[in-house]
Amino acid sequence: MSALPSTDRPSPRRPIRELPDELISQIAAGEVVERPASVVRELIDNALDAQARQVTVRLSAGGVRLIAVEDDGQGLPREELPLALRRHATSKIASLHDLETVGTMGFRGEALAAINAIADLSIHSRSVDADSAFTLDGRTGELRPVARAVGTTVEVRELFFATPARRKFLKTDATELAHCIEAVRRHALARPDVGFAIWHDGRLVEQWRAAEHRDARLADALAAEFVAGSLAVDHAGGAVRVTGRAGLPDNARSRPDQQFFYVNGRFVRDRVLAHAARSAYEDVLHGQRQPIYALYIEIDPARVDVNVHPTKIEVRFRDGREVHQAVRHAIETALAAPRAGDAGTAAGAAFFKAGAGGSSGLASMVGGVDATPGRPAWTQPGMRFGAPHGLGDAAAMWPSARNEASGVQPTGLSFGPSRVAEREASTFGAPGLRDAASESAHAAPGEDWPLGRALAQLLGVYILAENRQGLIVVDMHAAHERIVYERLKLQLDGAAIASQPLLIPTTFAATPQEVATAEACGEVLATLGLEITPFSPKTLAVRAVPAALADGDSVELARSVLAELGQHDASTVIQRAQNELLSTMACHGAVRANRRLTIDEMNGLLRQMEATERSDQCNHGRPTWRQLSLRELDALFLRGR
Repeated sequence: MSALPSTDRPSPRRPIRELPDELISQIAAGEVVERPASVVRELIDNALDAQARQVTVRLSAGGVRLIAVEDDGQGLPREELPLALRRHATSKIASLHDLETVGTMGFRGEALAAINAIADLSIHSRSVDADSAFTLDGRTGELRPVARAVGTTVEVRELFFATPARRKFLKTDATELAHCIEAVRRHALARPDVGFAIWHDGRLVEQWRAAEHRDARLADALAAEFVAGSLAVDHAGGAVRVTGRAGLPDNARSRPDQQFFYVNGRFVRDRVLAHAARSAYEDVLHGQRQPIYALYIEIDPARVDVNVHPTKIEVRFRDGREVHQAVRHAIETALAAPRAGDAGTAAGAAFFKAGAGGSSGLASMVGGVDATPGRPAWTQPGMRFGAPHGLGDAAAMWPSARNEASGVQPTGLSFGPSRVAEREASTFGAPGLRDAASESAHAAPGEDWPLGRALAQLLGVYILAENRQGLIVVDMHAAHERIVYERLKLQLDGAAIASQPLLIPTTFAATPQEVATAEACGEVLATLGLEITPFSPKTLAVRAVPAALADGDSVELARSVLAELGQHDASTVIQRAQNELLSTMACHGAVRANRRLTIDEMNGLLRQMEATERSDQCNHGRPTWRQLSLRELDALFLRGR
């Protein structure tokens, strides 16, 4: 049996020496080139910086055997071709000021050198003022004339041949091809003025022609359903402008595969931006559904650092809070306007395939509103949560106990109100509905309401209404819940949430970060109705909790809030916590199922929906109404066939 090597014997010291240029480039390639799609991204960056108007990508074996990117840009002069393959050689920047205000896609000057170190690379280029084109062999450095129009072609063959271990990590050709197509698509979404074509093994697999408008490119690259199922976004906040399209909650997906953020034309992944978008959608999405969006952020290049990662896909903002608020407000503003006004229009109609909860049906949901949301007419200022009753105060506004005591349990359809029903409604009617009902009752007979006029109540759950397009079906509890929720948010107006002191404080072992957060955010915690103080150097005590959550797990609540405060901006945490409490209160305060409403009350609810922001979804993200067009009704009964 051989003796084990001694571990206490010191290893011989290695001298410090410079690494060979080729090894340095191969190390850099480990960061820059992850797979063929990485090469495609870098080469298209260079093509766009050269002011190309048509980019053609040719691939073989998913990009492993061949990646060729052709453009019709400005081209490279003969004398600059050898410099293009040198490490840290670039025409994009020349000083620190250029680096801090970089406006080009590429700037690091290492991509071509890194690719040349792990593959066979050649460049064919002709500049605008040159009589002929020249080709450069990356292996030998040979430079010779060739025939080519103005522009550049970069060919990369046998990727990772110099580092075979990296090649083993690649997936199948089909998978690598899909990643390459996605890399080109991301560029295409940012540059609708440029045409893109992708060929694979001699076959055209994707092509996006140059378009005049961004929406045309979005429809071409992401399908027309993306544009039809999204809303236009255009918001300027401070030094940040956000444009693009935000998807309707009904078109949310199970995976975040249609979420695109661009900063000054560059596709990026950023936690600040992702959190801003998610927070804007949080009370209109159902469950863990993922929104769709393509948002373009314009900001002073000096206020964003793109030199964070070699792939240039990560950025760092000088004022992350400013960007977060701009993105969040942009999406919230787009989603706020009720879409009832577009019911049945060509721009807004979409088939009622699957609601946010995943159920199928026949009606159509609407979208495509760009109107500025108006403030609800029924807004009543003055409500404040100062007394320790929280949920009780909200419940007291609506005598739900008396509603349940009325004993009205309708079955089937409920048409016009009887005298008894009118008397019951006047006594036990939901708040706000009676006022809106009286306005609706005195409206002009020929007035055209977007959500139509109420016809009947179905099984005490749904309201059936008629408009010009056909039949409207409304979930009355979900709709009224959103109305009450938006009213409470306006009435709260930043006031502190009522808290309830605990008779016996609850203590728990806390991490140093939790202790530091509790000490630094005492005022913020008080605004949320929480009192968390240090009990010992490693222990925190919960002395008060929000009155509406007095029966919950105070320790779990404290840990969750402290974790949020440790990761996100305090104002965002406050607003989200307040909204969750108000959502619970609104759910308790909204009209319940099996509550019989009069025709006037049904019409009052419809009118409030038309005036309430985000009334197309309830607080939990479920749809509140659906449109069944006359054409769809005719199809059900085979009329016209």
